[in-house]
Amino acid sequence: MSQKVEIQNPKALLFSLCFVLMFSVMNGTMFNIAIPDIAEAFQLMPSEVSWVMTGYIMVYAVGALVYGKLTDTIALKSLITFGLVVFSFGSLLGFMAPNYGVVLLARIIQAIGGSMIPAIAFIAPIRYFPNERGKILGIISSVMAFASGIGPILGGVIGGFLSWQYLFLTSAFIIITLPFLRANLPDESTKFFKLDYLGGALVAGLIVTSLMGITLGQLWTFGIALLLLILVALRMKFAKDPFIPPRLFKNRNYVVTLVVSFIGVACLFGLMFSVPIMLRDVYELTTLQIGLAMFPGAMGAALIGRKGGQLVDQKGSRTIFLVSLLLLLTGFLIVSTTVGAHPVIFSLSLIFPMLCFPLVQSSGADILAGILSQKETGIGMGVFNLLNFVSGALSGALVGKVLDIYRPETPLNPFGVVGTGAVYSNIFITFMILILLGFILFKSLHIQSLKQVN
Repeated sequence: MSQKVEIQNPKALLFSLCFVLMFSVMNGTMFNIAIPDIAEAFQLMPSEVSWVMTGYIMVYAVGALVYGKLTDTIALKSLITFGLVVFSFGSLLGFMAPNYGVVLLARIIQAIGGSMIPAIAFIAPIRYFPNERGKILGIISSVMAFASGIGPILGGVIGGFLSWQYLFLTSAFIIITLPFLRANLPDESTKFFKLDYLGGALVAGLIVTSLMGITLGQLWTFGIALLLLILVALRMKFAKDPFIPPRLFKNRNYVVTLVVSFIGVACLFGLMFSVPIMLRDVYELTTLQIGLAMFPGAMGAALIGRKGGQLVDQKGSRTIFLVSLLLLLTGFLIVSTTVGAHPVIFSLSLIFPMLCFPLVQSSGADILAGILSQKETGIGMGVFNLLNFVSGALSGALVGKVLDIYRPETPLNPFGVVGTGAVYSNIFITFMILILLGFILFKSLHIQSLKQVN
């Protein structure tokens, strides 16, 4: 497929992409609020109801990689039509679900369709907006950050005034974007090819078993994941046209950017996972109050995204990536220091690290877009999206384990609060240290001069 395609109405296409992406991200976050209600409705144990999120994440992660691969040869208009129809069907099925089994099935169908959205959201700016790539990626990333913040608030309002079933119905409204997307996406030819089904199945198995080990703490799955990792490596080496081409990982710039982006996004997801727990544990806030406390940060991220994307185009993605990492580690230091302060002060301190979400995402994605050749863009960005989801699952699981077994009274931060909030202060300081290590890694190993291959 040609990378440079004429778009009749770029603004309408961008608006449609942002709108559908916002629905997709909110669908993931607002169901966090509904998990206790679903457990009560079907008399479920916590381990049983957790599959509402775990099953969704696993299928979503696999789907993001598969759709990324397919975007290299199949028209985006065809993929987005399939994805939105499947997602909406799953949403309607969930709304009418008579039992928990159907709820799980509905969530899996949602994930099969919805995982198309982030794949296309990051591919479209690269393919259709090559001269404004950084700005458009910044807008896309800011929408993701805003939706992550507003999702729990919307979930709390809908679940509180109506019921959890209406979260599914709300998600089904995503279908209204389909006519606008089809009208504004260009007509492109679809080049069917022989997909490496065995390689894809091995990669999918590796993702699922790894996520099961991470999210559910089932150690035996890591043994299976290790075996599958070996098989994936062998398949990549000996297959004629492997699902993931091994040349991707021979590019040092690509690997270093992936690793450092993984660290940054993992810390940001860890922040969004731990803050609601902390606000309930330390401040005893209600669900709605927790959502309101996180709202300024989400709004800040939404507002900074476009400007940050413009800076990527003007100053270069590498420079903005390094600056965003420095700002992020400063933000974690501020948040660590303000744990235990007045809730309003802590809420305002969240703005600093959350502002960095779209900056890290857009600059990292822009760096990768400059590294990848045209025929590698889909699968290369698919791996990027995949690692974003894995990083979220990993950071959430690790933070949860830390909170289970580690309850210090004294914080590592000399300016932190003594008492219940000490463990949270320490978590944020740990994130700061990880970001610092990522900064040093990127600064040391990433080659300054990049030559884009087309």
